[in-house]
Amino acid sequence: MTRKLAAEFFGTFWLVFGGCGSAVLAAGFPELGIGFAGVSLAFGLTVLTMAYAVGGISGGHFNPAVSLGLAIGGRFSWAELAPYWAAQVIGSFCAAGVLFVIASGAPGFAAGGFASNGYGELSPGGYSMLSALVIEVVLTAGFLIVILGSTSSKVPGGFAPISIGLALTLIHLISIPVTNTSVNPARSTSVAFYADTAAVGQLWLFWVAPLAGAAIGALVWKLLLAPDESLANIGGRDSDPAA
Repeated sequence: MTRKLAAEFFGTFWLVFGGCGSAVLAAGFPELGIGFAGVSLAFGLTVLTMAYAVGGISGGHFNPAVSLGLAIGGRFSWAELAPYWAAQVIGSFCAAGVLFVIASGAPGFAAGGFASNGYGELSPGGYSMLSALVIEVVLTAGFLIVILGSTSSKVPGGFAPISIGLALTLIHLISIPVTNTSVNPARSTSVAFYADTAAVGQLWLFWVAPLAGAAIGALVWKLLLAPDESLANIGGRDSDPAA
């Protein structure tokens, strides 16, 4: 368990430091900024790289919503859910703290939104709370279906991190203008406490919506797409060894 929690800590640290770091340090850099597309790719690359690096140790969740969805989907032990959440949130806070130290070294530094998530006045495009709620639920549900499907034994092995990383990139390309993209409560929580905005007051949505979306995605997969799957029978294997 210690190795699993360490893997989740480092994986979530990398996701927040790389993804949010790209938004804080590089997205708006004069003339050479990477923009929304670059930030989207950065988030996808963090998951892809850490999934290969430590996914074999912990499963590579790096996200409380993913852990919940995998538990509902029968891929993860409920007894490990709370420790995983703790490791993910702590890793996220450590990454945000390191990022703040680096960013504050720039001349005239102001934290601003600090890559936090929000709706209404805190939405990049001014989208409403309902818009934020719906998009976070839908995209997190889709993310869980991609995760559960790409890690099934019925698909070629070894490619899941690529599919999952590209899915997270796509999710950011869709939703950065709406909420600055969460689908991950740990990522949202850590940076909100460093922002010079009211982001902390809107954190409830970025826990409720991703967790609800993860539950929906997991139930769709479990009940509709892979009804025979279980911890001992991942991907719908049957008694035929060749299956």
